[in-house]
Amino acid sequence: MTVRDGRCACGAVRYRMTAEPMIVHCCHCSWCQRESGSAFAVNAVIERGRVELLAGEPELVAPPSASGKGQEIARCPDCRVALWSHYAGAGRKAAFVRVGTLDDPGGCPPDVHIYTSTRRDWVVLPEGAAAFEGYYRPAEVWPEAQRARWKAMMA
Repeated sequence: MTVRDGRCACGAVRYRMTAEPMIVHCCHCSWCQRESGSAFAVNAVIERGRVELLAGEPELVAPPSASGKGQEIARCPDCRVALWSHYAGAGRKAAFVRVGTLDDPGGCPPDVHIYTSTRRDWVVLPEGAAAFEGYYRPAEVWPEAQRARWKAMMA
């Protein structure tokens, strides 16, 4: 198991992922593009209980969401950097950690590219990358051990 530390830009909020993520999404949806100000968002999906705060306390902000089901973004109250999100499906049980806030973001590459139907034309996906025009069926993509973790988290 690799322990991964992360922080906001100013360092007021620091956290540690105490397990490997269940999956890492690279989301190309237009909503993530708008929220991130970039061409995509890369999120490591992990049980919220496996994200330990080392310093500070993020503020949960509830912006509008494309689905209308809502989301919460955990942001540093000082520099306002988004550290992770909670989405309606799992609520606060799961954290979608922004990989760019990890001390070593290179150690958490995407497992799957989603919503590629709205991917910017100039974003070239790696040869052989798992990619879906929309979302996907986790049972067809996630390894059994990660599906078991998700099921235990949701119980």
